[in-house]
Amino acid sequence: MSSSLLSAVRTGTYRAFRGKLIGSASLRIPLCHAVREMHGSATRNPTGRRSLLVAAGAAVVAGLAAGYSHLQRAEMAPRSSVPAEGSPGDDLVKRCEGFMAPPVTDLQQLRDNQQDMKTQMELLIMGTQAEVCRALAEADGGATFIVDRWQRQEGGGGVSCVLQDGNVFEKAGVNVSVVHGYLSEESIMQMKSRGKSLKTKEGKLPFCAMGVSSVIHPKNPHVPTIHFNYRYFEIEEADGNKQWWFGGGTDLTPTYLDQEDVVHFHQTLKDACDKHSPGFYPKFKKWCDDYFFIKHRGERRGVGGIFFDDLDSPSKEELFQFVQSCAKAVVPCYLPIVEKHKNDSFTPEDKLWQQLRRGRYVEFNLVYDRGTKFGLATPGSRIESILMSLPLTARWEYMHSPQPGSKEAEIIGILREPQDWVH
Repeated sequence: MSSSLLSAVRTGTYRAFRGKLIGSASLRIPLCHAVREMHGSATRNPTGRRSLLVAAGAAVVAGLAAGYSHLQRAEMAPRSSVPAEGSPGDDLVKRCEGFMAPPVTDLQQLRDNQQDMKTQMELLIMGTQAEVCRALAEADGGATFIVDRWQRQEGGGGVSCVLQDGNVFEKAGVNVSVVHGYLSEESIMQMKSRGKSLKTKEGKLPFCAMGVSSVIHPKNPHVPTIHFNYRYFEIEEADGNKQWWFGGGTDLTPTYLDQEDVVHFHQTLKDACDKHSPGFYPKFKKWCDDYFFIKHRGERRGVGGIFFDDLDSPSKEELFQFVQSCAKAVVPCYLPIVEKHKNDSFTPEDKLWQQLRRGRYVEFNLVYDRGTKFGLATPGSRIESILMSLPLTARWEYMHSPQPGSKEAEIIGILREPQDWVH
């Protein structure tokens, strides 16, 4: 029963409800009310806990529509700042009006270069940011996002959306950056260390990079942290040759293990990967397990997901479609888990364990994370956006070790030995 319900959330039923709901104001309030009623009754029934993902899936759908009102209040950049050029039916203008803020690149430039991969990617990451923020705002039920549109003196800029100290989320950030200029020597060395052959001119290397990056830290220890990042790079070498590649991934970091949640998360990502190649999920799942490894602790940061970098074949368009599928999988792979657990009771001991696990999260991000290192090494980088991934609170205790056989020891065992969650 449980697996079939999760399948409905992941696949056709989820998409069908979502398609009917968006743009249908008459359905928003009744469906949201129904979801709350379902969630409340299931929470009171201890035997119905596993079925909460049904209501959770509906809540995700409702969030994409009903959450829009939250974001209208939160937005700092006025809608009128999007140039309303073109005909009244201009699809690009309509698409941009649904974003959290106007795109970083001028609308006319986007219109003139609609087939360019940089344009396609910027529109994808802006749309992903808006979709995720709406779902999170609805799930939180109270707090709103601060929307901060910023510019980089060296070229480009971004949009940072942060929800802080809400009902459900202690800190949730969804950032978009679209930057260009010259790579620093440190960044060039970092790329060369990954095997890239880069021809510089007088030590300079022009680049363009864009991506959406998010880390979400919930208050409840039974709601896992999630991170996702999808990005596109272009570099022009001294001889005029251009190199390009895609990177990204989505991974889950629970404080306590709920196997059903982890299976749902991985199956949703596998479904997105399988649309493009049956080899993608196993390859990128292993890459994720290997990448998010805290060497000095001998454990993974979480239960994995998918991760990839430097993808430059088979073609730009095929890889863009793959990245788009991965980005679209973020809400259905995570929000049902949030809805299932956001009202769970927890003890002070549960909260303490969450704080200790967050300490591990901080250690990985500051010591090993490639994106953090690149950001800090890039001239004119925005430190607030780079360090947005860190939780508001964390804890380190000297020589702390969980009791053998405890639920805390259980998750440590999983983090030391990666599991196959979908077979």
